[in-house]
Amino acid sequence: MDVTGIAQTATTIADTGTKQAVGVAVLKKAQDIQASSASALIEAIPPVPNLPSHLGNNINTKA
Repeated sequence: MDVTGIAQTATTIADTGTKQAVGVAVLKKAQDIQASSASALIEAIPPVPNLPSHLGNNINTKA
C-alpha cells in the first residue's frame, strides 16, 4: 500500500465520521422538534368535564 492509498483511506474515514456526526445531529434535532410538537398537542387537549365519581370505574364485559 503506497502513501497515496493511506491518505485516501484516512480521508475517507474522516469524511465518514463527519457524515455520521451530522446525521446524529440532524436526528437529535428532529427528535427535539417531535417532542415539542407532542407536548403542544398534549397541552391542547381540553380538560375533562367534571363527571360523577361512579363513571369510568367499571367495564362492561358482557356487551
